[in-house]
Amino acid sequence: MTDDERRNVLQRADEFLALFRRGAEFTRDLLDENERLRRRLAAVEDRQDFAAQDEVEWDKLRGELLQRIHGLESEKRDVIERLRSLEEENRHFADRYIEVEQENNNLANLYVASYQLHSTLDLSEVLKIIIEIVINLIGAEVFAVYVLDEKTRQLEAVAAEGADLERFPRMPLGSGVVGGSVETGETRCGTPEPSDDLARPIVCVPLRVQDRPIGAIAIFRLLQQKEGFTPLDHELFTLLAGHAATSIFAAQLHGQSERKLNTIQGFIDLLTK
Repeated sequence: MTDDERRNVLQRADEFLALFRRGAEFTRDLLDENERLRRRLAAVEDRQDFAAQDEVEWDKLRGELLQRIHGLESEKRDVIERLRSLEEENRHFADRYIEVEQENNNLANLYVASYQLHSTLDLSEVLKIIIEIVINLIGAEVFAVYVLDEKTRQLEAVAAEGADLERFPRMPLGSGVVGGSVETGETRCGTPEPSDDLARPIVCVPLRVQDRPIGAIAIFRLLQQKEGFTPLDHELFTLLAGHAATSIFAAQLHGQSERKLNTIQGFIDLLTK
């Protein structure tokens, strides 16, 4: 367990203990009030026996009892309000606990996905892992992964989900939403409303290694159950952009070196025969 996880566990334990302490204090208050009312009832019963023999004393006792009834009703309303407040606080704490657990789960998944991205130098495997991350962590339904062609300076879709790969148009670097995002290195995120125009994504995450453009992840539609983007999504955009760009770049270099090595080896074999 890391230090951050340990601190999170300790913090949640402290919050639970604080909640239990408030419950214990409230229970003690109820017990004290019950004991006080029991003593008060005993005193009233003694006075009632005496007042039954005196009409003036009975009227006085009745007035005190009515006043006490009004006071008890007011106290009852206060207790109910405190219970409602405590229930709301408990509900808020439970919701926050679930939210934190979900965030921790997403970050753990991102760590695993990042590890997978850097565990292979095969470009096709890297693209498959990127697709899984975008579906499972971001919740995208229709999207494409673009890679920059160094010769033509155009971005070409090399992997896609939710639509045929051929439907995604080539994007000149610096032109349009995708090309402009890759050139500037700025993530562009609009409304979560789906886009049927495959040239205008609702989210474009540029993939760059330092100042070198590598490609982009363009999202056009989210899954039905995902209503919008959260602050965690924006963190995922930033983290995913760096890891995906590095993995694609490393896989490209590896592929180029393998092809050159095979060419050189073939040339050597030709000379030695």
